[in-house]
Amino acid sequence: MVGTVAIGDRRVRRLGFGAMRVSGARTAEGVRDRALAVELVRGVVARGVQFLDSANVYGYGQSEEIIAEALAPYPDDVLVSTKAGFEPGKLAPGQASLPPLGRPEHIREECIKSLRRLGVDCLVHYQVHVPDPAVPYAETVGAFAELQREGKVRHIGVSNVTLEQLRIAQELVEVVSVQNRYGVGNRTSEPVLAACEEQQIAFLPHSPLDRTDGAVGEKLARIAAAHGALPQQVAIAWLLQHSPVMLPIPGTSQLSHAQENVDAAWLQLSRDELAELESAAAGTVQT
Repeated sequence: MVGTVAIGDRRVRRLGFGAMRVSGARTAEGVRDRALAVELVRGVVARGVQFLDSANVYGYGQSEEIIAEALAPYPDDVLVSTKAGFEPGKLAPGQASLPPLGRPEHIREECIKSLRRLGVDCLVHYQVHVPDPAVPYAETVGAFAELQREGKVRHIGVSNVTLEQLRIAQELVEVVSVQNRYGVGNRTSEPVLAACEEQQIAFLPHSPLDRTDGAVGEKLARIAAAHGALPQQVAIAWLLQHSPVMLPIPGTSQLSHAQENVDAAWLQLSRDELAELESAAAGTVQT
């Protein structure tokens, strides 16, 4: 697996697992199966994955519960991360995302729930899931800082932030990671990534296959065929080679797909292939 990256005082291999969909693990008949979900989590750890990314709203709390069932007591080399900042609940018809909820009292309540579901006294890595336009960002981050002072949280990361929001957070806490939407076809967070590289902050790209249709998708498919690989494996390999602070967290509800994602860590793209993907995505870069 390709190197390690620091998350505060911990180091983990540079390919993690996004646990948003673990509670959706299903049998061949399409029935949700808790045992398969547990097997999925144990399977990715068995393959050498050391960083698992969850959140209070993933599976309405089930993601955290499944991780605890699968791994507790947690291996010393495994880091389980979780988040708060969205309002828990089920999506309404036509609703694309849960509404943000960054009030300090809500963050505290959700922290206590995550501690209980994960079966720990301290969250090693707790992330501000999303800025809430109705709450000053400093107030939301301040709630995380207070939890850290109380010993309920060890390290703090931020997610879905602009460069300015990252700076606001850094005035209040040591930010050890940033999780933003990023991939070969969507590089609007390039300035944030550059700041992370400069400061040696881990960057966790989510939704790496976003906007990989058109020219980007065609080049991913062509390069994948040349390596006997899958396009999504090429997209993950590109992330790993694009930046040394990158920690991709591809997620799935199927162990077979998780195994394919892990295999991408050994896929080495040539300079020409990297340049081809860079040129295909040039229009998505913001400076």
